[in-house]
Amino acid sequence: MKKIFYISMLVLFVACSKSGVDEDQSRIRFDLGFTGQTRATASAFESGDVTGLYMSEYDAAGNPASLQISGNAVNNAALRFDGSAWTTSPALYWNKGVKYDVYGYYPYAAPTSIDEHKFSVATDQSTAKTANTLGGYEASDFLWAKQTGVSYPDVVKLSFGHKMSRLVVNLVKGSDFEGDIPDDVTVKVHGTVIDALVDLGSGDVVKDQYGSVKTINMKRDGAAVFSAIIVPQRIDSRQPLVEVISNDVSYLMQGRIVFRPGFQHTINVMMDSDPDKVRIEIGGEIQGWN
Repeated sequence: MKKIFYISMLVLFVACSKSGVDEDQSRIRFDLGFTGQTRATASAFESGDVTGLYMSEYDAAGNPASLQISGNAVNNAALRFDGSAWTTSPALYWNKGVKYDVYGYYPYAAPTSIDEHKFSVATDQSTAKTANTLGGYEASDFLWAKQTGVSYPDVVKLSFGHKMSRLVVNLVKGSDFEGDIPDDVTVKVHGTVIDALVDLGSGDVVKDQYGSVKTINMKRDGAAVFSAIIVPQRIDSRQPLVEVISNDVSYLMQGRIVFRPGFQHTINVMMDSDPDKVRIEIGGEIQGWN
């Protein structure tokens, strides 16, 4: 807290004595992006998005400080995107001559722990984004980034990666399936824990051993494609995993799968006019999501 007060006083002094020139040059600027592909919006960051920001400084001997829940140079500042630039309120300024490690995460929250930040994916990921709230799918996409050893006059560049697992379900028409995939079809994922513990200092994610096992309604991405974000975990025993519901008929399929952080898993459900012939293919495609 003493360090933050010192920086604030310095900014006021410079602004008064040099008409804001040094103040503007000392302002920390941010450039946020993604590792590899994109986030859950299938595009990029959007205007109004807010990420959480921490900055920890190095000591005089050049050793980085470990990230703490408080007492860092910057503690969970809200870094907001206006469509063209990322800013905080109030603005952040460099303490010249000091190096920092910078941490970012999304979506913004109020962590009570650095080592075990609690995060849950939504049970209804089909809900759409509104003016005030994220859609269920987007709100489930936990992102994390870190840049080490930055200092004045660097631009802080945070490259975010996905820390959850993504499941894609393709409904594939079998040779005996007649017509198109019905418009009323919904797909659910059963038997997964929706709660995770995230280490904001390392980006590591584990399933909460005391978390809730819930059913997830998947988001429809197309006529026959559904997706959901899942907490990384291992489903070892054969159990009901994917349910396809259409015309008041339910097709419930079992499976075993390991949901890996930062990876997309694809399941093909082979549809048939005879419900007894509907089958599931798991593990045909596991690819990096980041």
